[in-house]
Amino acid sequence: MEGFLYIEVVDAMEFGRLIESFRTFTPRAEILLEEVPAPQKLATYSFALSADVSNGLLGDDEDEIASGRFVLLHEPGGQDTWDGEFRCVTYVRADVDPMMQEDPLLPEVGWKWLLESLSKAGCEFTAASGTVTRVASASFGKLSPRSDEAEIEIRASWTPVITKVDEMLNHITGWCNLLSEISGLAPTPEGVSAIKSPPTRGRR
Repeated sequence: MEGFLYIEVVDAMEFGRLIESFRTFTPRAEILLEEVPAPQKLATYSFALSADVSNGLLGDDEDEIASGRFVLLHEPGGQDTWDGEFRCVTYVRADVDPMMQEDPLLPEVGWKWLLESLSKAGCEFTAASGTVTRVASASFGKLSPRSDEAEIEIRASWTPVITKVDEMLNHITGWCNLLSEISGLAPTPEGVSAIKSPPTRGRR
């Protein structure tokens, strides 16, 4: 697109250097990242991370409250539908209060969370698209003692606009911002660093 400059990663070695920076990325303590197999047929180069988000409590009180997946695709020369050579694809889900799930504006709020999370991380992007789904589950029969469950799911993709490869880390930061927002985690006070979680687990 006119007015945008895209970095072209032309071989596996250069893309490998990019994903090594992803592997050393450290999110806030409640988010555990793990490298997972990436789809092989969508682009020449790809990389994927999964995320599990806990409530930050210890021992028996710890509970998973959200999860997600982030995929970075790179096609030298780009693809027509991307408007660029890279594409970020994500899926996130989180438990929500059943009353919140009934709010007809929840999908619009979820999409706003995505856009604001990316912008907050300093991301520039174009061609964003996706869906936000409200999910409600009721239990019956032998499962009836279980409480009704409600979730929000966001499936989205966007084309990062970058002038240097290092700026791609902003998009991982933005994705982690979205996980924090959708999970209802308290924001980290400005100027205060979160306690570091263990290094990203991955396949070496």
